[in-house]
Amino acid sequence: MSKIAYIYPGQGSQKAGMGADFYENSPVARDIYDKASEALGLDMKALCFKENEKLDLTEYTQAALVTTCLAITETLNDVAKGSGLAPAVTAGLSLGEYCAIAAAGGMDVMDAIRLVRKRGILMQNTVPAGEGSMAAILGMAGEAIEQVMEDMPGVTIANYNCPGQIVITGEAKAVEEACDALKAAGAKRAVALNVSGPFHSPMLKDAGSRLAAELEKVELHELAVPYVTNVTAKKVTDIAQTKALLAEQVSMPVRWQQSVETMIADGVDTFIEIGPGRTLAGFMKKINRAVTVYNIAEWADMETVISACRLD
Repeated sequence: MSKIAYIYPGQGSQKAGMGADFYENSPVARDIYDKASEALGLDMKALCFKENEKLDLTEYTQAALVTTCLAITETLNDVAKGSGLAPAVTAGLSLGEYCAIAAAGGMDVMDAIRLVRKRGILMQNTVPAGEGSMAAILGMAGEAIEQVMEDMPGVTIANYNCPGQIVITGEAKAVEEACDALKAAGAKRAVALNVSGPFHSPMLKDAGSRLAAELEKVELHELAVPYVTNVTAKKVTDIAQTKALLAEQVSMPVRWQQSVETMIADGVDTFIEIGPGRTLAGFMKKINRAVTVYNIAEWADMETVISACRLD
């Protein structure tokens, strides 16, 4: 019998049209999109289903992506009743951690959507435009990157995505200088990312403090299954830890590779990526090719996964 993890992508995986077929086919999904529209005062159907400039703006992206991922998850839970399909653990990359907590039973869907709307606004507006940036460093190990940047102020690691893909973050000039130093030290490429701020850097500590105040307004629930947190790459079983971890997560590195390794060490052999794109599946090929990875981005994917996991 497979041990299954539900995993959720972060910002950057969004695309116009995401979740539209779930809205059309599932009353459960339709209810989530409609309630999200009402709660946020946004037209979530227009934001998620149609080509528009707002979808790639952090303050809108985060709510749109979490709404879509949780609409898919709740539909999957509804359709898969009786099939035996259920996660033993959940995890999400950065923004996706809110989906993971909701999927694990620790947070109401609408609370997750409201929180990430506020999180997106805080992350976009805390650092003035142009002062911070991010870059993906390809073909260099995290430990080597840490050594090169050890005495370089203003730049830190944002994401440990997978072997050979690390993201750095910080002050724009410091990131640029780090890219040059890392290429000189052997990195294959350093690619500037089209983002609106230095996410997961100490520059966002103020955003984390403000988010902590918003988190205090939300009631969390006992977890039905554990989730793995980005901050420590360890399983969380006590929901009392969650608010502090989410506030800290905004300015701390995302330890995604380590999170996946934690789940595999715990016996997970099947990962189901829920949401648009195949970003996490791509990372998984470099982390561990021995595990099985499914994606649910469209309605047909869900039926395929339910059938396959039932056979498992």
